[in-house]
Amino acid sequence: NNNNNNNNNNDYVSDRRSILRNVAIAGMGVTFSPLTTTPTSAIAASTPGGRIQFGGEDIMTPKEHGTTSLPVQENLRYDVSRKLADRICCYNRHFAEFGGYFESTPFEETMRNLVSSNNGPVTFYDSVTGKPLFVAPINRSVEQFITESEVHGWPSFRDDEVVWDNVRVLRNSGETVSVDGTHLGHNLPDK
Repeated sequence: NNNNNNNNNNDYVSDRRSILRNVAIAGMGVTFSPLTTTPTSAIAASTPGGRIQFGGEDIMTPKEHGTTSLPVQENLRYDVSRKLADRICCYNRHFAEFGGYFESTPFEETMRNLVSSNNGPVTFYDSVTGKPLFVAPINRSVEQFITESEVHGWPSFRDDEVVWDNVRVLRNSGETVSVDGTHLGHNLPDK
């Protein structure tokens, strides 16, 4: 379901191939995934793919905890620093952890193990709300996903791996955010 009740700040572009790059591992429980259980809020649809959805700056207006209502969750996957994740995801609009940070975590090994044990892709969750944001790898191997991420310096997701019900790209900046205000990175399409 692509939420056909879009307003001017949230419309679709259909003739575009892009890759979401520079997505902060800190923003997804990459900060994308809670380590323990899937929160009740994450039980909502997590169907990836479809057309990019744009959002307006209003998504990132100040809230109780920076641009989000709450801090990031405890026990983030991949041994991501909660303090770093909170700073990047909730109190930041322009930066990410240093390039290659994910390579200093068990991200690669965990991804390989999860893809193998799931016999398929891994869901990445919003570090604040627990909503699904990305499902990867889709239409590529885990090795291709990891290699692209290494080349870009951050986990790299393609449009067909994005759960657009929960993710928006801000038109004016390319900033990629959750619908709840979690800063995830920037949409930098491959040329």
